[in-house]
Amino acid sequence: MLDGRRIVLGVSGGIAAYKAIDVCRRLVDRGAHVVPVMTKGALRFVGETTFSALASERVHTELFGDADPIPHTRLGQSADLIVIVPATARVIGSYAAGISSDLLTATLLATEAPVVVCPAMHTEMWEHPAVQDNLATLARRGVHIVPPEEGRLAGGDIGKGRLAAPETIVEACETALGATRDLTGLSVVVTAGGTREPVDPVRFLGNRSSGKQGHALAAEAAARGAKVTLITTADLPVPPAATVVRVETAAQMDEAVREAAPGADVVVMAAAVADFRPAEVAPSKLKKRDGVPEITLVPTVDILEGLGSRKPPGQTVVGFAAETDQVRQNALSKLVAKGADLIVANDVTAPGAGFEHDTNQVVILDADGTEREVPLADKRAIARAVFTAVLDRRKPS
Repeated sequence: MLDGRRIVLGVSGGIAAYKAIDVCRRLVDRGAHVVPVMTKGALRFVGETTFSALASERVHTELFGDADPIPHTRLGQSADLIVIVPATARVIGSYAAGISSDLLTATLLATEAPVVVCPAMHTEMWEHPAVQDNLATLARRGVHIVPPEEGRLAGGDIGKGRLAAPETIVEACETALGATRDLTGLSVVVTAGGTREPVDPVRFLGNRSSGKQGHALAAEAAARGAKVTLITTADLPVPPAATVVRVETAAQMDEAVREAAPGADVVVMAAAVADFRPAEVAPSKLKKRDGVPEITLVPTVDILEGLGSRKPPGQTVVGFAAETDQVRQNALSKLVAKGADLIVANDVTAPGAGFEHDTNQVVILDADGTEREVPLADKRAIARAVFTAVLDRRKPS
């Protein structure tokens, strides 16, 4: 969480300025005190009133004419963090060159707080050597850069330069602030999403897992200082510092886990791995006109059981149990059978919990017999509870 942290949210004049509204809301929801600073260019894209309503105090726009005679000094000295969303080529260049031409750039030069820069611009501008040199200069000075993504840009073009997702930006802010870095020095592997077992070239057996909980776990581990490997089937934002392995099937996930897990301190199996797969995959699309196909199912590899049986000394293995009834009993049976240290169990039929939701509620069961209830909360809060349980488990006895 960002409780009480004073964050200056700088908004500069790019079309992606509208996404800064979502970033502002998310920061406030995390408990931050958000102070918006907008450039004249930003005001051409989004309204001052919107940010004043959503943030913790009114928008600041003027270096001269503000109620405070030296607003940039006050803002810079009082900030715990400054984040620029979006950061245009002009702002990046001015900051790198030390030019204070407006309130935002003056505030950047008047602070010793961590700074997170989130570039957004057209691909040609992003790739220009001057922009890349300026970003390299800022990175050498310790500025945190959140790279843009590939995607649709203004004017309908497709390419690199799209502002990073709001959740990625908020996670970068937490990382820059060093919020609760109690996982520093640990290597964490997280699996996420539901596997897809092919039936033919266009169909598969799958489940409703969105991958949101697994990605929240990876983001939480990264924010708390861990070296993170995320093995995922989901097309969701990932922590900037994480190593990402994309997979589809249970066999592919098992292979990736076998490669990543031996050197890990913690392995969290949040993925919903299919229990069965077709024994044979049809080489071409099955047609209705050919009648109802007979599909023979065979068990998939049990990744969690394999982790439990191969667990090296000192490693903590966390399993997940998505249940529809007898949640505790089924989860305890799984905990024992798989040789895990912790099981995170949830009733996927409960309102607002389980697959596809942004929220969840769980009970975390420890092999030593202790358990903790986590009431309905966003999945990042669930992730915090899981890693707190992991650290408790890892404390010397």
